Amino acid sequence: MKYKNVIKKVIYLCFVYVLCHNILLCQNNKYRYINNEAFGFGEKLEYKVGLIGGVFDGLGGKGGLKIGSKPVIREGRECYDIQFWVNSEGVVDFTYPVHDKYRSIVDVSGIFPFEFYQQIREGKYKKDFKATFDQTKHLAIVKDKQYPIEEYMLDLVSAFYYVRTMDLSKMPNGHIFYLKNFYKDTTFSLPVKIIKRETIKVPAGKFNTIVVQPIIAAGGLFKFQSHIYIWLTNDDRKMPVKVSTTIVIGEAGAELIKYSGVRGKINAKLD
Repeated sequence: MKYKNVIKKVIYLCFVYVLCHNILLCQNNKYRYINNEAFGFGEKLEYKVGLIGGVFDGLGGKGGLKIGSKPVIREGRECYDIQFWVNSEGVVDFTYPVHDKYRSIVDVSGIFPFEFYQQIREGKYKKDFKATFDQTKHLAIVKDKQYPIEEYMLDLVSAFYYVRTMDLSKMPNGHIFYLKNFYKDTTFSLPVKIIKRETIKVPAGKFNTIVVQPIIAAGGLFKFQSHIYIWLTNDDRKMPVKVSTTIVIGEAGAELIKYSGVRGKINAKLD
């Protein structure tokens, strides 16, 4: 009799274990899965930032993008800890110091954010911003306010990394795709245009690239129209090697000077 009771308890415990395991598995699988061969833990990209070309070439500072070497956990899920920074140097730092930091906690499997941080220090201007994302209830939380958002809404940093997972090679020049973003208290759709394929040389080397343009229009979230171009390696990594925008005195932006911890070989590198 005791033996039968033991058997019953063992069967019951096994049933409970399987049930709980399946519930947890379903919870973990409730989000989308994005195949990602572009980046991974430990990737670090470093740039010279400022004026590009001419007598003022390099006048500005340095910046970078970094993914933490180990996952951080949010809602029981592994996430990338992605950081972006820009620091002025030399004359620029003396006349108009810029020390900006951005951070996004991005789900490894679904490439969507749980948290976004922004710290702006430009001259005398200072701004701090934080948003958390409830991707189940479709809410963005800023301070004590909640804003309804669409499924898998992105922030400014996670949007860029999401683009890196996309198969841009099949998109013809002129093609436009759209990203769903949230910032401050606003959701918006950001058009991104495939401009061209181009081979360029930057301090980190010579690369075959795909040039994309986020189409930023004046009004609403942005105070002015901005023409920004981004050169991504034309391979599985889609590593950003150059960013540029035109200003009154020439071209400003960033060029890659070195990289480490990339997910695999950069097949678009020519030297």
